[in-house]
Amino acid sequence: MMTAEQIVASHKANVETLFGLTAKAFEGVEKMVELNLSVAKAALDESSNNTQAALSVKDAQELLAMQANLFQPLAEKTAAYSRHLYDIASGTGGEFTKAFEAQTAAAQKQFAALVDSAAANAPAGSEQAVAMMKGAMTTANTAFESVQKAVKQATDMAESSLAAVSAAAPKAGKKK
Repeated sequence: MMTAEQIVASHKANVETLFGLTAKAFEGVEKMVELNLSVAKAALDESSNNTQAALSVKDAQELLAMQANLFQPLAEKTAAYSRHLYDIASGTGGEFTKAFEAQTAAAQKQFAALVDSAAANAPAGSEQAVAMMKGAMTTANTAFESVQKAVKQATDMAESSLAAVSAAAPKAGKKK
């Protein structure tokens, strides 16, 4: 059984984790706002320059050449923007994942201690119930580890896909 001090300590740790994760979430939002402001400013400057360049063209051939030259930088900038967004999201998500895993590990440890304590104090003849409880705990831990591995694989696949898209975008821009 958990003592009052252990319960208070657990709640305090949960509140500290919550505040830490809230700060990380705001930090991620702040980075996204900074990125979007930077991209918007750059797009406005570029749009102004492109408009000035378009107004100074002398014929249709020059206009077509100018448009063709805009595609590659656009593809590269789009890929870079996507990469930045992904980095922000994965960094923030990584903090949440670490906190969740730490909380889960602590909860599993507490539950295991509770089961061991119950087993030590269990009346004679309850060995089967204790064994079932330990088996259920082992099964739950195994299932949780499987989910963690699946999430890690999905994250790795997403990173690979984003890297492939980032590498292909500049090449696609050159073809135009």
